[in-house]
Amino acid sequence: MLTYVIRRILIAIPVLLGITIINFVIINLAPGNPVDMYMTPDTPPELLELRKEQLGLNDPIIVQYIKWLGQLLSGNLGYSFSTSESVGSIIGERLGQTMLLGFCALLLGLLIALPIGIMSAVKQNSKFDYVMTGLSFVGTSIPQFFLGLVCIYIFAVNLGWLPVGGTETLGGGGGIGDRILHIVLPAVALAVGIAGRKVRYIRASMLDVLKQDYLRTARAKGVREFFVTNKHALRNALIPVITVVGMEIPLLFGGAVIVEQLFQWPGIGQLTIQSIMSRDYSTIMGLNLVAAIIVLSANLLTDIFYSVADPRIKYH
Repeated sequence: MLTYVIRRILIAIPVLLGITIINFVIINLAPGNPVDMYMTPDTPPELLELRKEQLGLNDPIIVQYIKWLGQLLSGNLGYSFSTSESVGSIIGERLGQTMLLGFCALLLGLLIALPIGIMSAVKQNSKFDYVMTGLSFVGTSIPQFFLGLVCIYIFAVNLGWLPVGGTETLGGGGGIGDRILHIVLPAVALAVGIAGRKVRYIRASMLDVLKQDYLRTARAKGVREFFVTNKHALRNALIPVITVVGMEIPLLFGGAVIVEQLFQWPGIGQLTIQSIMSRDYSTIMGLNLVAAIIVLSANLLTDIFYSVADPRIKYH
């Protein structure tokens, strides 16, 4: 396993390099430049050219990329064009908030999807199965921004049970209970789509496993149906589910961009929107690099969890 992990990490290096090249080219193909965003129409052209020269925007794209890559290899993601702060420190302050929101949403989605998917498979073609399958399609189809607005309108505006946005109440001390109340709505907005997608995968995987001969043998030996379903069947059914859970990580980051902006959650999703609007190229490059590393790490962890769920799987 250690050899396999090392090999995957070495393979990820050229993949990351290719991702950074593509991102850098696409970002620099956008019309205009960051200097135009911070200067007034009355600003002398000479001052604009001086600022472009200071930021290195007059250099060819290949030269700009080599300079950025050199900074990266020295452990520096560069400096923000808009605030002049270190990109690494800006992302570091917000990455934890996004990971917390994503983890809570993924955990909540799986806690909803697992029992529903198992029960739908056990009670195949029943009313419960039809209703839950229909609701899973609804959960998958609802746009996250629309669901977030509905949650705000019902639970924050009308009922007043939960806060509209942010991470803590201003002047409220910021305790654990207050943080939990603030994370409920954005986590639900992300978790509903996750649960809707996972219910169908879990149901289909369980249906395949429940037909296996070894489960008939377990029942013939007198094993209780609860243990047959939730111990013997579920573990083998988790193999394909682990794959789709690993694929959920990129979708979580994509959804977080919208949900964080909607709920004013100070994560990298909100930072991405702000950086795009201000054409902060260095911050956008840092965000893309961090997102690529997280996705590649999630894929590697998915392979490792395969062997945890099924010891018969070996990597050589």
